[in-house]
Amino acid sequence: MTADGFGPFLAGNTMDRPLLVSTLISYASRSHADTDVVAVDSAGITTRSNWGLVGERSRRVSAGLTADGVRPGDRVATIAWNDHRHLEAYYGITGIGAVLHTVNPRLHDDQIAYILNDAADSVVFVDPSFVELANRVAPRVPSVRKWIVLGTGRPVGDLPGEIAYEDWLAAHPGGAAWPDFDERCAATLCYTSGTTGNPKGVLQSHRSIVLQTWACCTGDGHDVHSGHAVLGAVPMFHVNGWALPFATAMSGAKLVLPGPDLSPQALVDLIEAEDITFSAGVPTIWLSVVQYLQSTGRSVPSLQKVAVGGSAAPRVLIDTLEDDYGVTVSHIWGMTEMTQGTSGRFTHRTERMDRDAQRARQARAGRELYGIELRVVDDEGNVAPRDSTSVGEIQARGPWMCGAYYEGALTAPGAFDDSHLMAADGGWLRTGDVGAIDSEGYLTLTDRSKDVIKSGGEWISSIELENAALAAPGVAAAAVIGLPHQRWGERPLLIVELANGASLDRAAILDSIRPRVASWWLPDDIVVAEEIPLTGTGKIDKKLLRTTYSEYSWPPSGARRSGRGALDSV
Repeated sequence: MTADGFGPFLAGNTMDRPLLVSTLISYASRSHADTDVVAVDSAGITTRSNWGLVGERSRRVSAGLTADGVRPGDRVATIAWNDHRHLEAYYGITGIGAVLHTVNPRLHDDQIAYILNDAADSVVFVDPSFVELANRVAPRVPSVRKWIVLGTGRPVGDLPGEIAYEDWLAAHPGGAAWPDFDERCAATLCYTSGTTGNPKGVLQSHRSIVLQTWACCTGDGHDVHSGHAVLGAVPMFHVNGWALPFATAMSGAKLVLPGPDLSPQALVDLIEAEDITFSAGVPTIWLSVVQYLQSTGRSVPSLQKVAVGGSAAPRVLIDTLEDDYGVTVSHIWGMTEMTQGTSGRFTHRTERMDRDAQRARQARAGRELYGIELRVVDDEGNVAPRDSTSVGEIQARGPWMCGAYYEGALTAPGAFDDSHLMAADGGWLRTGDVGAIDSEGYLTLTDRSKDVIKSGGEWISSIELENAALAAPGVAAAAVIGLPHQRWGERPLLIVELANGASLDRAAILDSIRPRVASWWLPDDIVVAEEIPLTGTGKIDKKLLRTTYSEYSWPPSGARRSGRGALDSV
């Protein structure tokens, strides 16, 4: 017996096989070798491949990296779109125990240089469309000794060790054998978008990748299975494409990678041509697809379900996709630190509710998924009850949750001290999201902690105001920010992007919002932006909006601007 009186455990007799990323592609290339993998590259060329060929070429990537001196634990970066070569790099890098470091090309040059230096990448795979970016950044990243351009033909830049991918691959026809190693070894490195301070690195292990991929394939995850044709519209540089490049291999599903063109016509064309049944993406993608379908009269009969995450999906989007096009919407919540933490799958009880009750749950940010534990903590540090009304910071933990941020060469000591909380029952990540949880685990997000608006001592949810505004006539996109107010501390400013041909009618927008929110939530003013800015991950860039409108002046007290620029009494 041990000192605490708890006896020794009896070990099970199961085989001890490591959970490695390489096992996913090995399975797919073995049991689903002929299943299609279709990709459009940045040159607009469509390549029809299959899981068998992806597996074979991935082993050749491993052989090439090994010949170039890449060793287990070395970081290898990709600056690339969603195509077959990027997919091969995913598996070729991780197969030999090196770390796949996906870099978001939408970031500023300074941030990209910071990320590459912080990770100390030795090799970078770069799409031909990003060679100019690479030329600008390369002199600032001395650790990178080789740049592999993901295409064919002669080098097009002036990069150290530059070589075309297909030429490089041709020199390694035999491929490499993938070794077994500890499943807790690092597999992927993703950096947060850096909207506050420098980007932070999230280092996932092979074990965590396989576990979150399994969750993705469950019925309560994305339900990815071998009967699906999946359109990978989530950029592979963003949280590993929400695990879809891994989940399609695990399940043997057909995978379609759209390259850089995520225009609604291009996506609808692919859905139609490839008989797509499932896809995932941020709400802005599906809002544009719906607007395109409505304006052209086209439809997407093969599409059964889409997963929407990254920010709140407006109720009007859910209603339109389901009622007009027969597409089920699964509202999920996650982040770079965890990938997926909730799912939108209805419980048995919810399945038997009426339509309005179901839609009310569907508009929430999904339901707690096994593997991720969630709790709400109030301002005093108390764990709030799961009553759907007690609001606080969402905290999370689990076997594929980031336990600490990666501390690379440039990380300042103590930079991330407040990101996690240690407790008697283990550590928790402070997500920065504010919301509530109910007894079934349904998550309602009120806001990001830095985006919530405090007016007269009471909270206003910018998310709910944005969703309400999107139902107003003529509004194509909406963002709400809180700005300083002499009397109330903060008040909401609504920024709208108008649909083609629409003009601003403040009164009509307010009339549309009024039945959906408390009267004191109504924005004090509405302004038009030619385009609402988005971050590199497709979320509204509220940091930029707050900077843009930092000199804004409110209308005189007791009045709001009308659609004609005059002032209406409140």
